[in-house]
Amino acid sequence: MALTRLEKVQVWLSKAVMGLFYGLFWLLSPRKSAATSGKKLSPVRDPLLVVSATQLAKKIRRKEVCTRPKGERGHAPLHGRDSAFDAALQEATQVDKLIEEETGGEEVLEDRLPLLGVPLSVKESFALQGMPFTTGLVSRRGVVATVDCPPVALLKRAGAIPMGVTNTSELCMWSESNNHLHGITSNPYDFERIAGGSSGGEGSILGGAGAVIGIGSDIGGSIRMPSFFNGIFGHKPTPGVVSIENQYPHVSGRQGEYCSSGPMCRYAEDLLPMLKIMAGPNAHMLSLSRKVDLQKLRFFTIPHDGGSPLTCPVSRELIEIQRKVVERLEADLGVNVQEVRFPELRYGFHIWNTYMGLPDKEGKPPLPFSELMGEPGQPVWPVWELLKWMMGKSEHTMAAIGLALLEMTRGLKPSAFLIQQKEKLQKELDELLGTDGVFLYPSHPRVAPKHHHPLFRPADCAYTGIFNILGLPVTQCPLGLSEEGLPMGLQVGAGKLQDRLTLEMALYLEKAFGGWRDPGAN
Repeated sequence: MALTRLEKVQVWLSKAVMGLFYGLFWLLSPRKSAATSGKKLSPVRDPLLVVSATQLAKKIRRKEVCTRPKGERGHAPLHGRDSAFDAALQEATQVDKLIEEETGGEEVLEDRLPLLGVPLSVKESFALQGMPFTTGLVSRRGVVATVDCPPVALLKRAGAIPMGVTNTSELCMWSESNNHLHGITSNPYDFERIAGGSSGGEGSILGGAGAVIGIGSDIGGSIRMPSFFNGIFGHKPTPGVVSIENQYPHVSGRQGEYCSSGPMCRYAEDLLPMLKIMAGPNAHMLSLSRKVDLQKLRFFTIPHDGGSPLTCPVSRELIEIQRKVVERLEADLGVNVQEVRFPELRYGFHIWNTYMGLPDKEGKPPLPFSELMGEPGQPVWPVWELLKWMMGKSEHTMAAIGLALLEMTRGLKPSAFLIQQKEKLQKELDELLGTDGVFLYPSHPRVAPKHHHPLFRPADCAYTGIFNILGLPVTQCPLGLSEEGLPMGLQVGAGKLQDRLTLEMALYLEKAFGGWRDPGAN
């Protein structure tokens, strides 16, 4: 069974809208200066910025370093910099005092405060008390969080010190972090490239060694895409394990089933302890203390989505690096990595878009994007906003306006065919993976594109978004640099609640392929 004629028309309309949208952008947007052309971040000079949070916390507990920072490397991407950094300095002083006064020894501190003194950056859509809480919406200028969201509170309780909050796409619904309140976020490996979205600020500051660990949210790839583009590790946990409360915008409809909060970091050994802390009372659901023997797992590789007309073909170098991972696994572990293909993945974007619009159990549909754009006032009219944008008068980005226009093409009734495709894919993957299966899949069809280029290929997020709908845990792992010097990587996924398998794979791949690379190094 294929898409119906009406559904094909909807696909055509979607592509036409985005094509028009892209053309208008390049015709009417101001041209960027050549000042950033070819630029990347300078090399990391402070040795404390190239150690994991686990190792840094150990050094702090042993009094090998004090927690008051010396450098300025991580300041620029942070919102609320001055107040946040002043507070961080005060907390750092308290940490040093706590260590001096502790009589129970290092082990007591490690058990009680495993992240003691470790600098933490926070995605701005998470409530961090006293910090901006706008998600890039101009109408929310001046909104400040009055509480900490649960994952942030748990990380702080474990001793982490928040430095501030980082940039997002407007309302966290685009693959590039750009808005008219805080501006655009660049990639530390090439300032002309995107940092991804919606956790792009986190990806950029971590990839550039400006923070040690960070926290993001993911409803369509918002942890994994920025982690891929910026050469770091990012984990989307099984949904329902880490709290998504006190984030903005709030989920509605069935979106809570697809959204996850998770850790982002440069070093794989930080993923598991961060996840254990962030999961709080739900950590037991993941059995994270159970040892994983990679040689006893079953491995599968999925090279691409089967050729969706809406997504870019996977680039040659990303196909090649995934093949090298397969060869390395077979050589090192003596396992057989089976190549599998799922025709349903061709409809990944359609499935994600359909399920994002489904009503909740009470039949209440999700809040329209146009309403979110208009808060706290009336919903925006997307066509009018487009006209305003053409005159330089809109407070919204072209991406947000385009999404609101795209939402208008969504059918009133969900496609029975797409529901069927999702259910079939869910059944096939659940049966294939069980509790000991791991799969490899591209994180994105291409390395970090140039600024605004996602406007022409909005459906490329299907490579990540499909796993939100399927509810599977997935870890993005860096795999070195491309010929252009841009990060490469892939996703490692497993069955529901089997997060520990993908985290163990992250440790293996870091050792085998080198993990994060300094953007400024030659």
